[in-house]
Amino acid sequence: MKPIRILIADDHALIRNGLRMLLGTHADLEVVGEAADGIEALERTRQLRPDVLVIDVAMPRMNGLEAAQLVRDVVPETRVVMLSMFEKESFARQALQAGASGYVLKGASSSDIVAAIRAVYAGKYYFSSRVHAELIQSYLEKPRSQPSQGRYELLSERERQVFHLLIEGNSTAEIADLLCVSYKTVEKHRGSIVRKIGISNPVDMVKYAVRLDLVDPELWKS
Repeated sequence: MKPIRILIADDHALIRNGLRMLLGTHADLEVVGEAADGIEALERTRQLRPDVLVIDVAMPRMNGLEAAQLVRDVVPETRVVMLSMFEKESFARQALQAGASGYVLKGASSSDIVAAIRAVYAGKYYFSSRVHAELIQSYLEKPRSQPSQGRYELLSERERQVFHLLIEGNSTAEIADLLCVSYKTVEKHRGSIVRKIGISNPVDMVKYAVRLDLVDPELWKS
């Protein structure tokens, strides 16, 4: 049986090395690459097409939540396990919305990450025990078509991706490169976002996203 191919993405080399050593002790797991930030994680995933991407939530250039969402679109066969120091339930919800199948707290036991990798590779969900199971279950059972309030709900899936990349400080050209679309297409999405949510200033967009609990201010402090 061929091993599960894994890409590790974390901005701390010590953590990457520790994970590589840990996973290397299991015959069914193989680390095929590493990345030090969100953009590199996306690029390496495109190149290596791993079975599982293990990625930190808070990283430079692009956080793990945004990277996971783009991985879902670009390499949908790659399963994502999110590593996080945040126990807030809102982060678990965001991880699910971004396309992650696993959410493991950094303070969890080493067996947690191994179990998470094996579970998501098998098509299952895996979350650290300290994340409330009932909240995750209620999210998974909620109909995708259930309406929510707010102008943000008017945005299409692609517009939401552009919105989150904008509030992270990416330029139109950078967003076009990350999404593999034209500059003109991104400009079109930006215009549509401004019309739908009524906000054009990137700083005000960040404040708006924080108010809606779409992002956490801690991600912008890393």
